[in-house]
Amino acid sequence: MRHAVSVLGPEDRTVATLLQRGANDWGDHPCLRVDGRALTYAETADAAARAAGMLAEAGIGAGDRVAVMTENRWEILALLLGCAWSGAVLVPVNAASRGPGLAHVLADCGPKALAVETGLEGFVHGLPGAERIWLIGGEQAGPLEPFPGPGPRLDPAPVGPADPLAILYTSGTTGRSKGVICPNAQFTWWGENVVGWLDLRADDVLYTCLPLYHTNALNAFVQALTCGAEFVVGPRFSASRFWERIVEADATVTYLLGTMVSILLAREPGLLDRSHRVRVALSPATSPAASTGFEERFGVRLVDGHGMTETNGTIGPRDGAQRPGWMGRAMPGFDVRVVDESGVDVPDGSPGQLVLHADEPLAFALGYWGLPDATAAAWRDGWFFTGDRVVRDDEGFVRFLDRTKDAIRRRGENISSWEVEQVLQSHPAVAAAAAVPHPSELGEDDVLVYVVPREGHTVEPAELIRFCEPLLARFALPRYVEVLDELPLTENGKIRKVELRARGTGPATWDREAVEDDGAHVPR
Repeated sequence: MRHAVSVLGPEDRTVATLLQRGANDWGDHPCLRVDGRALTYAETADAAARAAGMLAEAGIGAGDRVAVMTENRWEILALLLGCAWSGAVLVPVNAASRGPGLAHVLADCGPKALAVETGLEGFVHGLPGAERIWLIGGEQAGPLEPFPGPGPRLDPAPVGPADPLAILYTSGTTGRSKGVICPNAQFTWWGENVVGWLDLRADDVLYTCLPLYHTNALNAFVQALTCGAEFVVGPRFSASRFWERIVEADATVTYLLGTMVSILLAREPGLLDRSHRVRVALSPATSPAASTGFEERFGVRLVDGHGMTETNGTIGPRDGAQRPGWMGRAMPGFDVRVVDESGVDVPDGSPGQLVLHADEPLAFALGYWGLPDATAAAWRDGWFFTGDRVVRDDEGFVRFLDRTKDAIRRRGENISSWEVEQVLQSHPAVAAAAAVPHPSELGEDDVLVYVVPREGHTVEPAELIRFCEPLLARFALPRYVEVLDELPLTENGKIRKVELRARGTGPATWDREAVEDDGAHVPR
């Protein structure tokens, strides 16, 4: 492992600069493979210039938002390239978004255009927010226009390091999802930092099956641009086809989440376990046993660390040192503190909230879109308050414990308990609802909800889940439902979620995975 070496001067920290540098330095070298397309570095820069022309023809320029809701397809990267070149701002929307959560994101960011994949257009029908809607992979249908082709080749706009490249919506762990304003410089720092973590080189092939509407995959692309590697985007994760796709991509580097590691380890050994070239994978929050077992079985070294949409690669393998089960130590250019509820530092070995500082002012996000109060609450005196509960030892190693708030994490996705509760409470028979995490057999969480019926009504769990299906992402659907007469409340009327988490499941809890096809409850 090496430390990243800066490749850009302070005024050149833009993704457009990386694209131009790549075209000059690695013009004929493979840059990008996605959705059946293969582009060299020169062709990728040209695609950016023509995508900017496409946006300009649609009246979209610097500062305008362009939303896109699709699985991993070429179009989302075309829009990213066009925004980087023109100064427009990409808003990738989780393709599984539904109902109130989706309506909030689109209304909040106010995009000039929304590109939506065929099959998903029904979920955005009638929602406010976009001036025009482009249909990806389909013909014109009513007010929907087909996704436009390349436009005229434009020179790069005068984009600066502080100019936003993307607004990435977080899970909204205790309320509505917040749009994180990510400037160009933050992306370039992400690229350089993780290039150092993974020791990436120009002859590497970086493969991801993680969604391009999350920061992990978007930043992996910038890592490739930083060091001249090739970036390959695959379809969503499939345990049965993962290694087959890795071999097809000829990958040397990949990106995993904790549950992916445990799912792959749980499969029967196969011929492809070692028939690949992957040497290293970025895999945050992996247990010590899984990390060791993965390397022994598949020959792939897992690198842990800490990074958030709002921050950067702040904690990781400093000086190459890692400790299974620990995120690592503060990387060069970043400072780490662990504080109590009052913001006072706690002694090493004591749990507290992780707060982070970057030496470079644009290495972190600029704040939350349209939320000055939330921005001021999270960024205090140059420190970002992460909401993560951690412990640090006397050698500086930091271990993650949990979120300080009510996030639920399932299958690598952060789920907003608030959004789940809003959907549940929109059911005509539900008076109140609370969603909390429940430990899953695969690691991370299952969604456990408690509901209180309206007076004179009854709540049937199977029917309630059917009600939720068109309004929630599949990964956010509750697994467990328990009906209560009332929810435990604090003196000021807030739900005592600590009490509900401790309560967990019991004989009265309905389990969706123990239900027959006809919806009858199978006793546990």
